[in-house]
Amino acid sequence: MEFTLEACDKHTGARAGMITTGHGRIPTPVFMPVGTGGTVKAVSNQMLWGEVGTGILLANTYHLYLRPGMDVLSEAGGLHGFMDWDGVLLTDSGGYQVFSLANNRKLREEGVVFQSHIDGSRHMFTPEGVVGIQRTIGSDIMMALDECTPYPVSEKDARKSMELTHRWLLRGWEKFRNTSPLYGYSQSFFPIVQGSVFPELRKESAEFVAGLEAEGYAIGGLSVGEPVEEMYRMTERVNAILPAGKPRYLMGVGTPANLLESVARGVDMFDCVMPTRNARNGMLFTSEGMIHIRNKKWQHDFSPIDPAGPTSYSRYSKAYLRHLAVSNEIMASVIASVHNLGFYVHLLQECRERILDGSFGKWKEQIIPKLMRKL
Repeated sequence: MEFTLEACDKHTGARAGMITTGHGRIPTPVFMPVGTGGTVKAVSNQMLWGEVGTGILLANTYHLYLRPGMDVLSEAGGLHGFMDWDGVLLTDSGGYQVFSLANNRKLREEGVVFQSHIDGSRHMFTPEGVVGIQRTIGSDIMMALDECTPYPVSEKDARKSMELTHRWLLRGWEKFRNTSPLYGYSQSFFPIVQGSVFPELRKESAEFVAGLEAEGYAIGGLSVGEPVEEMYRMTERVNAILPAGKPRYLMGVGTPANLLESVARGVDMFDCVMPTRNARNGMLFTSEGMIHIRNKKWQHDFSPIDPAGPTSYSRYSKAYLRHLAVSNEIMASVIASVHNLGFYVHLLQECRERILDGSFGKWKEQIIPKLMRKL
């Protein structure tokens, strides 16, 4: 993987760059739709390429490991072939999902033992094991196994967790460096910075992971319930330390305003289930603000969902989409999901254009109040 830094905003930390992988080039900043189990819910690959306009997806190691399983993915030649996706794939290590199973997992130095949410069967993830699993999946970018702390957490517990994450990182890094890709193209390994909301821990973790000289870095353990100001503060703290010439990935974030504020603090890559999950619940993001389409006020509103929307799906009327939603029609989820994903992807594409032409800072301050407005 290669990363080229193309421009930096003069008044903020915003950056525009280009990630080059064996499955294509990805302009940054970039939003990655979440295809947890090898699919983005209610959205086909053709819609992702054409309407949404993305060439990169995130999939999840935990879910793919349990179902369909590594034997199926190995036989298919990896996830790209299995799901017929020619673009870039990034995989989360599954750490967040495992650690969210608080009552069904046991943490050890060796790794984490957990019970499947599907059938209750017992499994273990180790730092070395998840590298092997991601080799089988064949993702272009893989994540290290880490422990994601909850919020709030004591500084003592956050340090203990961070230090375990660092020990696991060294083991995963060694496994990565001593194994090879399985399908004829390169894979990259991103360490994850932890440390909760404690500045000194974040500094220590960022310095530790930067020492590995990996091809990119992730920032984990944020957007877990902490005040948004803390998330921004920790992001600034970490990005002041991580190498400028490598991509920075803020995991699991967030609202459109969160994305813009994080871009301004030097983040290059994002993922979040919010655009698709909210879409299935009738919440749409638009250029004028947020719409809850099930509200009765839209029943006779025949204007487009978003006249400035980036997809043809944005042209459906609010009245029609409301009718589909309250009737529980599957197409309601399809239309809303494609629109929301298109909105997120194109918002980050506009960020890039604004960084390149030098107008990012002023544009961000003008657009964020509109994005946060409830219509």
